[in-house]
Formats: sequence, C-alpha cells, structure tokens
Amino acid sequence: MKIALLGYGKMGKAIEEIARKKGHTISHIIDNSEQLSALETDKADVAIEFTQPESVFENLAFCLKNNIPVISGTTGWLEKYEEIATICRENRGTFLHSSNFSIGVNLFFELNEWLANKMSKLHFSCELEEVHHTEKKDSPSGTAIRLAEGIEGNNPRVQGWINEISTDHTKLGIVSKRIANVPGTHTVSYTSELESIKIEHVAHQRSVFAEGAVQVSEWIKNKNGIFTMSDFINQQ
Repeated sequence: MKIALLGYGKMGKAIEEIARKKGHTISHIIDNSEQLSALETDKADVAIEFTQPESVFENLAFCLKNNIPVISGTTGWLEKYEEIATICRENRGTFLHSSNFSIGVNLFFELNEWLANKMSKLHFSCELEEVHHTEKKDSPSGTAIRLAEGIEGNNPRVQGWINEISTDHTKLGIVSKRIANVPGTHTVSYTSELESIKIEHVAHQRSVFAEGAVQVSEWIKNKNGIFTMSDFINQQ
C-alpha cells in the first residue's frame, strides 16, 4: 500500500517506521501545503494527516477533491468538521478523523459512555484528569474532550465541561497536567460519600497511536464514506 504522510513530526516519523515494517511504501512525505500538488500526478492509496490545526482544512480538502482516502489525527480544528464532511460527500470521498488512534482508547470511549449512562441514575460526582507530555499544545486534549462529550451525552445532570476542578458538579471538571516524557493517561473518576469508581487508560508508548493509525489506513483504503473509530472497532 502506498501511504502519503501529511506532517512529518514525531507522529509522522513513528507512522513511517511502523508502516515500513508492515511492508507498506511511504510514497510521499509532505510537510507544507506547497508540496500537496505532488499528490495530483502520483496518487497514494491513502493519506495519513498529523499536522497543525491551521493546516488541516486545506490538507483534507485537497485529498478529498483528488479522490485520496484520508485519515486525520490532528485536533483543534473541529469547528470546520462539517465543511470537510460536506466536501467528502460531494466528492464521494473517504475520510476518518479521530482525536486518538489507540485501539485501547477507543474501547475506553465505549466503556466511558456505558458507565456514564449507569451513573446518571446514581448520586456520584464525576471528574476527568488527563496527563500528557509538555510538548502537547492543546489543553484539554482532544481525547479528554471526547470523553467529556461521552459523559455529557449519557448523563443529563452534566451540562458541559470546564478545564479546571469543578465545584458545581453540573459541569464536568477536566484537570489537565503536562509532564515531561509521558505518553498519556486519561482517568475518569466517580465519587460519592461512601465509595469511588475509577476507569483509566494509560499509553505505555507513543507508538501505540502510530500503530493504530496504520491499522485504520489498511482498513479504510478500499472503503467509501465518512467513518469513525467506532466503525473500525465494531467491524473487526
């Protein structure tokens, strides 16, 4: 499979290493928008996009208009998601975005929603903590926001989130920590006067995200439409 890498930071390099080990070809390494035109004449089977929020829209729109299946893990741009979805549908394209390509995290998302639904009927307060490396620019992380949305969508008593400890438990508190050289931890805690329940996902190596991105690119390359990681997880 020919893979185009859009973005060549730490994630791009990790994806390259894993993809080559699996026998795939890295056909393009594109680190700025001026290089996108190389994909017009020599198309890849799939593009994997990990760049910056300000670059995402142009990158995804280009791939979709040129019939290149594209998956994206960049966060901080989702106010334009519906525009990209429209471009995808208009061009009969193939697109998947996820804030986190770890297979374990996406199972964690489903567990989080199930637990939030159960807890909506009980008297527990909820808090979310996320820990990432100091180089991570967005806070809270896209994964933490996804977890918060999963809780809010399944518990009517939760009305939005704030990026600090919540004293008003109608809003979910997200505590964000940045520590050098850690891959990432997300913890959802429920507490009552009598007991506590906690679910947690810990990424032991950053390569887990690159491994998931390569697996998803293998799965999506011959499909058509707009997909989510839930589609990938539940169609295995």
